[in-house]
Amino acid sequence: MENNKKTAAAKDFGGEDKTKKVRRPQKRKVCEFCEKGIAVVDYKDVSRLRKYVTEKGKIISARTSGCCAHHQRQLTVAIKRARNMALLPFKGE
Repeated sequence: MENNKKTAAAKDFGGEDKTKKVRRPQKRKVCEFCEKGIAVVDYKDVSRLRKYVTEKGKIISARTSGCCAHHQRQLTVAIKRARNMALLPFKGE
């Protein structure tokens, strides 16, 4: 009877029955602007800026988009300028 208690306790605390999920390293995202050699992000290039804005109108983070820090800062300023010039909406549709 004591043997059954030990095996049940071992299973509860990470014993043999639990399966481990294998985490694979994610692919390193490359900055689109660095890759294409774009030095300055322009607020008038609305088609490119739309890729970095969600449907609700939020700016996508650098981790998600894969932009480097330098271009992410330029991208944020360009999106805000495009919003003020009414080229991009503040809110989603």
